Amino acid sequence: MAVVCGRYVVTRAVADLLPDLLADSGDLNDDYNVAPTALVPVVRERHEQRAVTRASWGFLPGWAKDARAKPQPINARLETVGASGMFRRAFAQARCVVPAIGYYEWTITAGGKQPHFIGAPDAALAMAGVLSAWADPALPRDDPDRWRLSMAIITRDAHVAPGEVHDRMPACLTPDGYDEWLRADSSPDQLLRLLEAESMQVAETLTHYEVDRAVGNVRNNSPDLIRPLATG
Repeated sequence: MAVVCGRYVVTRAVADLLPDLLADSGDLNDDYNVAPTALVPVVRERHEQRAVTRASWGFLPGWAKDARAKPQPINARLETVGASGMFRRAFAQARCVVPAIGYYEWTITAGGKQPHFIGAPDAALAMAGVLSAWADPALPRDDPDRWRLSMAIITRDAHVAPGEVHDRMPACLTPDGYDEWLRADSSPDQLLRLLEAESMQVAETLTHYEVDRAVGNVRNNSPDLIRPLATG
């Protein structure tokens, strides 16, 4: 199967729908077709304070020799994120929340690939993520552009809705789980238990519907992309 959550949506409305995370986020840009490599808003905790920053979607590990190093995965599996050589340190020390209105997945039909929009009605998603800070060795240590922040979204099996669309889905948090997920002293075992329980709870609220195939082209970016496909 293809990677899960290869496109998602974040709009200004997400700040009102996730007030515990984004009350002081300022203006967010509407992006109805967020794709890998995009610079996206994430919430992390630094010095015991939550902060909204931007990270590139595609995890560039700190040990990478250059910014073009491969792979730069956009997803990290819940089942292995705590033990993976790629993500283990970030999972223990550098977690974030990736806000979204919803995300897209595709099914294979007789007529080709059909996109679906997946989300929680009248709510937004707080997708769990891991962060990496990579230092560009070509730039001086005091150059503010030396550090590149990147992230991957954690995914889990989708044996509950919307499993009929894809076998994986983003692992999401409820407001009750934000503090434990973001704070520095949470242990990996605690985090895995938290994310398993929280993501199951969110998964049960998700719905999906077919949308226009225009979403397949990253140059298309408008509210029309998340409108239900006309039937009949």
